[in-house]
Amino acid sequence: MEQLLAEEGRIPQCILVGVLNTNRDRDLLPTHEESNPTSGGADHFLNFLKNELVPYVHKTYPSDGDNTLFGHSFGGLFVTYALLNEPRLFESYIAADPSYWWDNNVMLKMVRQQLPDLAVPGRILYVTGREGSGMTDMRIPQMDSLLKKYAPAGLTWKLTAYEDETHGTVRLKSAYDGLKFSYPDYSASGIFFHPMNGTLLKGRPISLWYFADTKNVKYTRDGTKPTGASAAFKEDNILTGAAKVTIGRISLRPSCDEFFSGNFETGDYLPPAKPGHKMKPGGFNYAYYEGQWNKLPDFRTLMPVKTGRTDSVFNMEQMPWKINFGVVISGQLKITEDGYYLFGLDAVDGFRFYLGDQLLIDYDGLLSNAPPGSSYIIPLKKGFYAIREEYFRKESGRKLDFEYLTPGTMAAKKTTLIPLSLQYGLPDLRR
Repeated sequence: MEQLLAEEGRIPQCILVGVLNTNRDRDLLPTHEESNPTSGGADHFLNFLKNELVPYVHKTYPSDGDNTLFGHSFGGLFVTYALLNEPRLFESYIAADPSYWWDNNVMLKMVRQQLPDLAVPGRILYVTGREGSGMTDMRIPQMDSLLKKYAPAGLTWKLTAYEDETHGTVRLKSAYDGLKFSYPDYSASGIFFHPMNGTLLKGRPISLWYFADTKNVKYTRDGTKPTGASAAFKEDNILTGAAKVTIGRISLRPSCDEFFSGNFETGDYLPPAKPGHKMKPGGFNYAYYEGQWNKLPDFRTLMPVKTGRTDSVFNMEQMPWKINFGVVISGQLKITEDGYYLFGLDAVDGFRFYLGDQLLIDYDGLLSNAPPGSSYIIPLKKGFYAIREEYFRKESGRKLDFEYLTPGTMAAKKTTLIPLSLQYGLPDLRR
């Protein structure tokens, strides 16, 4: 269940720790009953988890310190006991078909007494059972009533009854649904807005766009990390001046919080240049290189293996090598109207984008941490602008997407390829 959910991006990757009990009755039951001579050692077992096992895992393995406890039957009873007595040890508690009937419903009495005073916020409890008599036999409806009446505001909880399951088979669905419920705000797709960085004209605001679910997404404009009390970030957000915008998806589990920042400065139009000598429309120029790099090399010191133009027949998939290669695309871009332009670049390993003499997008290195479609917004005047894209790929794949938005297409929020008629390059470089 963990592997499936993690691979599908529903939960983060987890370290799964299975604890084998040599005597379940001794370890999992919180009280002693004469009919069960070994019962009543749950406090010792909980101390073992707190003082030995959990610290060992955090010390020995790449753990982030965020823990979930799962238990079934007597184990589910123990999970509830752990929540009441060690609420700081785990962030999430999953109790599958817990045996709340034990010792004349002793756990329900503990819940009634201790749950209202649970002082640790941000805790998650997921309780499951079997629809029908199974729920009644385990005393789970009584637990439901107690949670509705006494659960503190800082506890997020859910109780689920499964149809057509046995006491044994209920474990599978409990683990799957419990893990999903334990990470309610998690997303493997990352969090970012567009444009990600930019230059603003004084008195000419721009919009910052967010294309995913804005639930629990907050933001600040001074570079500080947003919290749950920060302003809500919407699908369309107006930015009027210089700012360091930081957005955050605030989760019930702080280890799953995600943040992204973009820098915006005020400035003037980037001045255009004169049309290059012998430059013709129909495509930029490209130079293809081969080599093994972990970051972008100084391509000016290297001899290209192949050159040409990014014309109608150009295709990155037709480059000779799939790995260990680099590409530089350069030329002049013709701008036909004044206003804001958004440039988007998407690749896997390192890439940079220059416009004129300004470096606008820079994500160098292996498997760069660039989010999909790195973007920059900048005001331009009619005229010609030198462009340069640098890209290298170490492993398999040739992805390099370069698109833009013009003042007339900005409202559509859908980038397009730059028309060949606006791509200017030297016509005689193909070899």
